[in-house]
Amino acid sequence: MLLVQFLTESQERRIGILNEDTIRIIDGYATTFDLARAAIERRTPLAGLADSAAGAATASYEELASAGHILAPLDHPDPAHCYVTGTGLTHLGSADARDAMHKKIGGDIATLSDSMKMFRMGVEGGKPESGSAGVQPEWFYKGDGSIVRATGQDLEMPAFSLDGGEEPEIAGLYLVGDDGQPYRLGYAIGNEFSDHVTERQNYLYLAHSKLRNCGLGPALLVGELPAHVAGVSRIVGKNGAVRWEKPFVSGEQNMSHTLENLEYHHFKYGLFKRAGDVHIHFFGTATLSFADAVQVQAGETFEVAAPVFGPALRNTLAVHAAPYVKVTAL
Repeated sequence: MLLVQFLTESQERRIGILNEDTIRIIDGYATTFDLARAAIERRTPLAGLADSAAGAATASYEELASAGHILAPLDHPDPAHCYVTGTGLTHLGSADARDAMHKKIGGDIATLSDSMKMFRMGVEGGKPESGSAGVQPEWFYKGDGSIVRATGQDLEMPAFSLDGGEEPEIAGLYLVGDDGQPYRLGYAIGNEFSDHVTERQNYLYLAHSKLRNCGLGPALLVGELPAHVAGVSRIVGKNGAVRWEKPFVSGEQNMSHTLENLEYHHFKYGLFKRAGDVHIHFFGTATLSFADAVQVQAGETFEVAAPVFGPALRNTLAVHAAPYVKVTAL
């Protein structure tokens, strides 16, 4: 099942079930957040509640997308109560990339870079038996709900950025229940979006490079994630022509960690089990245009697509002013 959030012509929020171009509108719930809270309270599966609440009214996805009315598939009424986080060094890549990576990490661990040591740890210990903790992954914080951009919205990088590059990823979407238990609503395609030039200067700049917008959606995939997910990432120039394109793969079959292990190492912290909070957690990537020496320009568009997630995620790169900030003493 694919769920989408959108705005009507009168700017009212709605949620519906997407099937090709048709959205079957859900009655009684205006947002994914409301629907998920009700499912938790009733102890019923999200897909079942959505299906039973869907009425006869429908809408066209393409018409809503053309009007800029598609919203991110999950948000919180107070963006400060939505954490956006992620993990890195989790993907094995293509067969050729896997072979090269295994050769690179197969030698003396003392000669490896910190990143390669982390990757090797994941390969060796990232897939424990269910119910037990494996090695912990790299983890980073991106921001709160205010940084999330829906399909059709610009991805804005601050003027001091050295780069704005895509990272096609899958994100897990969660709501913490009143009992402090994290509940996974499902998954969405995303563009994690980072400043790779800043990060490359020194890996200790990773935290700075991640404090950027991210693209999410347009649809929430309810249910389990396929073990193998195939998609494509594109950069479309201002003239509408594809400037760069590359396939990507994800899902546990193509990862060095299980999703359960990545989730455990996020939600093991009490801070992330606060009742009512939303979490958007990116699971990592193995494909990015920056690795092919592509520097995306303002006005060019990122496109991330994978059939299992329905329509593609499209966001145009923009730059916003970032004047010098001098703190005022009180």
